[in-house]
Amino acid sequence: MQVDAIVNTTNEEMVGYSGVDYAVHQAAGPRLARACAKIAPLGLGMAKITKGYDLKAKYIIHTSGPVWDGGLSGESILLRSCYLESLKLAVKHRCKSVAFPLISSGTYGYPKDQVLKFAIRVITEFLFDHELTVYLCVFDRTSYEFSKELFSDIRDYLHEEPAERYAERSAVLQAPRPFLFPNVSENRRAESALEPEFDTRCEDRMAAPYAVQSSVQGKTLQEYLTDMDKSFANKLFDWIDARGMTDVECYKKANVDKKTFSKIKCNPLTYKPSKQTAVAFAIALRLDLEETQDLLASAGLTLSRSFTFDKIIRYFIQKEIYDIFEINEALFEFDQVLLGCL
Repeated sequence: MQVDAIVNTTNEEMVGYSGVDYAVHQAAGPRLARACAKIAPLGLGMAKITKGYDLKAKYIIHTSGPVWDGGLSGESILLRSCYLESLKLAVKHRCKSVAFPLISSGTYGYPKDQVLKFAIRVITEFLFDHELTVYLCVFDRTSYEFSKELFSDIRDYLHEEPAERYAERSAVLQAPRPFLFPNVSENRRAESALEPEFDTRCEDRMAAPYAVQSSVQGKTLQEYLTDMDKSFANKLFDWIDARGMTDVECYKKANVDKKTFSKIKCNPLTYKPSKQTAVAFAIALRLDLEETQDLLASAGLTLSRSFTFDKIIRYFIQKEIYDIFEINEALFEFDQVLLGCL
């Protein structure tokens, strides 16, 4: 990892005998062993720092995690201390980025899925008060256990929706007037009661193109372009104010770093976010699907029904699930790009 510091999970003697510890010592070279010998021993839940030596990282933060004993021997307290003490050392040494493994999840036997969720929670809490980019390095998919029920639900959502849309299109072709409901039987039941509304909406749709044309008549292109909707940044700031959030609270909840948010503030008229960034802010602001689409549209983006990433985001928004890390777990499970930078 090309970061300012990596975290090494070691034993109290700091001798690099197995696992991550052994790999780090091999990569950093013999000078690391001599440095560790000078600062050993290392207490459980504590952290100490050395240079990175032959690694790309400037520093190595060493921490000694707990051995799993069924969760009844204060393991979570020690594990929390490992992450917090390591983060504090990174901040103390002015690190801008740090990479963690899943502490104690190897030979020490701490359940990997528990470590992952625990680490995310502790790191997230810490980052609300500190500016730091943190990476969690997951060795493979066995390092976490994604909910089988949620996986099945999302998979069904991904697979069934195209068939539903096909049924909608067929119904539209056969129906004498516009089809408004996603379910054909619902449409039949409500059709007579809503007949005036059908006619009104149809007239509105027919009139809209002509209204747009008339608004263009008599205007130069320059005059027409001056009448533009708000930029992504301005809409974002409006939503932050409407939700009663601070800027810091918003970009932290979106899992977006301060540097990215500063770019938005400094270039409110020209900044164009990636879809992942725009969606991350929508999740942080707890926008519904229509509001999310409106925010994305201000950046020339949309959530379609044609891409797995987009449909997973639609799924969580429609379910009103706004935990960005739970969403990232689902995106990871389906091999999609993640939201934010943690």
